[in-house]
Amino acid sequence: MTTTSYAARDAMTMLRRNLKHAQRYPSMTVSVVMVPVFILVLFNAVFGKALGAGIGGVRYIDYIAPGVILMAAASGALATAVAVCVDKTDGIVNRFRTMAISRASFLTGHVVGGTLQTLLSIAVVVGLALLMGFRPSATPLEWLAATGLLGLLAFAMTWVSAAIGLVASNVESASNLPIPLQFLPFLGSAIVPTDAMPGWLRWFAQYQPFTPVIETLRGLLTGSGIGASGPIALAWCTGFGLLGYLWAKRVFTGGVAGRPAA
Repeated sequence: MTTTSYAARDAMTMLRRNLKHAQRYPSMTVSVVMVPVFILVLFNAVFGKALGAGIGGVRYIDYIAPGVILMAAASGALATAVAVCVDKTDGIVNRFRTMAISRASFLTGHVVGGTLQTLLSIAVVVGLALLMGFRPSATPLEWLAATGLLGLLAFAMTWVSAAIGLVASNVESASNLPIPLQFLPFLGSAIVPTDAMPGWLRWFAQYQPFTPVIETLRGLLTGSGIGASGPIALAWCTGFGLLGYLWAKRVFTGGVAGRPAA
């Protein structure tokens, strides 16, 4: 077998390990799924009439659903941060360092496993949104593009969360540090249009990373058009993924803040 084949085999082994952990201890996955579900139910059923009054010509469920679907993509990465931190604090990471396995397989298994769990969470939120009356007008090609965008975002956020799990000193920190990423879409166009916000907040909402991703996803699913948001969204997702990968690689292979090097 070639070096690449060994690395792929080790990565698959780590992926199976992480998926079995998620299956045996589903509480984290369930809690991550419930956050966007709760937000969708709360804002559509409770606040939808009031908030939807300011969105002319668009049903509120059709406006909010893409934003909450994106929140599911962002919040799903929380489980990866916790899982990586648990392995680190329990000493599993140091044990893997001494074994004859690919150094990259540990992080690859966590990231791929976390991305698959996140996509499952997204599917649950999409199903609930459809039950609540969300009626996307996307063509099969637009659905494919939307799925690709969500997959790219989930993959990028999972790399960032893996890095957070490596640098967190304990599980509590690992579960708290990603929270700003989970709720940053609130300060974008996920819940209400940015035009309805005060001046100082409107500027931040328009130029923060998640707004172009939300607008691209909304445009793909509802047929409202994506304009210039598409390339910007892809750039942000790629940037997040590259940053997370380089950060996690540096921590895992080089050692940061007193943590052992590989």
